[in-house]
Amino acid sequence: MLALAIPRRGEPMLVCPAFEEGRLRELQRWPIEVRAWQEDEDPSKVAAKWFAERGIRTGRVGIEETTRFTFYDALRRAAPALELASGDPITIGCRARKSGHELELMRLACEATCEVYRALFASLREGMSQRDIGALVSQGFQRLGLSGGALVLLGKWAALPHGTMQPQRLVEGEVVLVDGGTSVEGYASDVTRCTVLGKTPDKLKRAFDVVRRAQEAALQAARRGQLAGSVDDAARAVITAAGYGTDYKLFTHRVGHGIGLDGHEHPYLVRGSKTLLEPGMTFSNEPGIYVRDEFGLRLEDDMVIAEDGPARLLTPGSPSLEQPIA
Repeated sequence: MLALAIPRRGEPMLVCPAFEEGRLRELQRWPIEVRAWQEDEDPSKVAAKWFAERGIRTGRVGIEETTRFTFYDALRRAAPALELASGDPITIGCRARKSGHELELMRLACEATCEVYRALFASLREGMSQRDIGALVSQGFQRLGLSGGALVLLGKWAALPHGTMQPQRLVEGEVVLVDGGTSVEGYASDVTRCTVLGKTPDKLKRAFDVVRRAQEAALQAARRGQLAGSVDDAARAVITAAGYGTDYKLFTHRVGHGIGLDGHEHPYLVRGSKTLLEPGMTFSNEPGIYVRDEFGLRLEDDMVIAEDGPARLLTPGSPSLEQPIA
């Protein structure tokens, strides 16, 4: 277990395995007390002892949402008088609004992702499998010194937003959907681009134009002080007005999710959300149209809520299927 404990008053503390202490201290950017535990010790008891030394024997301890249950349960047993609760009210507020430096790291991750996609689209050939294309994406990130990858969907299988186990081959005139990203110093990108090898059918051109306009509507709606749910409403209204079904019929998911240290994090741009948008919040903006057994299209960029006016993209736009990256 590696854990950071932050008291309401006083200095924080790190709990870590003793054999990892040296590496942890190398990574530290500011001095924090480290309590190391040996293999035959219970790290939760080490943390409980630290709480007790500071007079924290009762009260509420917020647990970050990605903490594994086994660690939560062990701490609950080691310090039964403490109330363990969700840390979301604190952690979401801390993570949702990004600083200028955090935004720059995210912009660099987006820039790297688009650079890999540019090289990828220039390398597409008929007959390639989704695995072939995915391997090119991973290799592209490796050449940039980064770790990353992508979900690749071809033709009618792009109508399944998060993929299929079915083997696929690239065919001229059909959709190529690539959804992936990387991270820079821990800050993620999440970008989806669609293109077509060869001549683009009019049906796909029309649908993509609708998706592009839905994304622009979401961008315009994503303003300081507006409700997060209104952003989804704006994008969905464009798709519905264009004749692609109501509700979640063909636009089958929310329009966006928070992004930062995790690829998906709070808050979410989903119908009914009452979260007020604040400057520095970052989201994916990813409307789509998915017609089973025919095609799927999604356009995903990352954006930041501005001090004034509409949100700003951290990625270059996608003018058309023929030009997936501006």
